Amino acid sequence: MDGESRKIPTHEVTYARLRDMILFGHLEPGAAVTIQGLVCELGAGMTPVREAIRRLSAEGALDPQGNRRVVVPRMTQAMLDQVAFARLTIEPRLAELAASHLTPALIDRLQMIDNTVDRAIRTGDVPGYLEANHAFHFCLYEASSAPVLVDMARSMWLRFGPSLRVVCARFGRSALPDRHLEALAAMRAGDGAALRLAMERDIAQGVDQVRAALEQGEI
Repeated sequence: MDGESRKIPTHEVTYARLRDMILFGHLEPGAAVTIQGLVCELGAGMTPVREAIRRLSAEGALDPQGNRRVVVPRMTQAMLDQVAFARLTIEPRLAELAASHLTPALIDRLQMIDNTVDRAIRTGDVPGYLEANHAFHFCLYEASSAPVLVDMARSMWLRFGPSLRVVCARFGRSALPDRHLEALAAMRAGDGAALRLAMERDIAQGVDQVRAALEQGEI
């Protein structure tokens, strides 16, 4: 198979780039952007940008507006209740399922990703933290051999990520949730139940921070 046949289709590249802009806070909740602006920023044609918007709107990550604009929805208490329930149900289960598939090499890879998380926390690098934290979770979840649940988890992160980014940016290093040391210890011990609990605590920490910010009118 030559390089050209392995090339990722333009519409998939555009979707992934726009998804990451939402996940990692380049588009703030409530701030409308024009479709033409996204075309320019993504360096893509109108057709792949519209397709990416359509897909992300179906996933609840974008809300099309009039006048050729889209917006990342603002979080509400009712939405947070639903997202929190889904995340706290699905993701700890994914971690538990992944436990029996973890190899020493994969645990080492997760440790390296967590080292990046730690560096980002020490330096207050919010975008770097968000990207590395996401990479840690999904590197673990993808070992679960449960693709349906992984897809559901990805959808919840698209709804939750923008609000977490706002909280992290406003409150600094103290607002960067991280219980990965507990998770890594459980991985090395081969303890699926402990890994499930560690990831549940990690997720709950972020949910609690977003909930508190909502109650205080910060987001």
